Amino acid sequence: MTLGSSAEIQKLVFDTLKANSDVMALANNVYDHIQSSPFGSKTAYVSLGASDTHDDGSDDCAVSLQTTLQIDVWSIAVGAVECKKLVDLIRRAFSNKSFTLTENAFVDATVELTRVMMDPDGATHHGVIQVSFIVEEPA
Repeated sequence: MTLGSSAEIQKLVFDTLKANSDVMALANNVYDHIQSSPFGSKTAYVSLGASDTHDDGSDDCAVSLQTTLQIDVWSIAVGAVECKKLVDLIRRAFSNKSFTLTENAFVDATVELTRVMMDPDGATHHGVIQVSFIVEEPA
């Protein structure tokens, strides 16, 4: 079974974050589906959020798609520093990097947005990183 570009990008993001020792030193885990106790023994975790994919409008012979994936950071540490550290580490993991995909051709990755805010619960800092990937699918 072949992966569409959106699914392959999600796997790439998940694997890249899990392999990043600096991210994993702060975060309990990276989740595609959040567990009942996501913080474990730590005060932060990372989850994969919403994504969208659209044709990037190129006129090449290949199918070129842009997928934007949201990565969320959740921290219950006092203050926003831990959340900001994780957001920055994740930004660096995808900024100006080249990746190899197995079924599609990686073209580019751009960090479109980073944001840190207080969650409505008043105790959790929420970081958001949006990364856009351009991928060419085989015809």
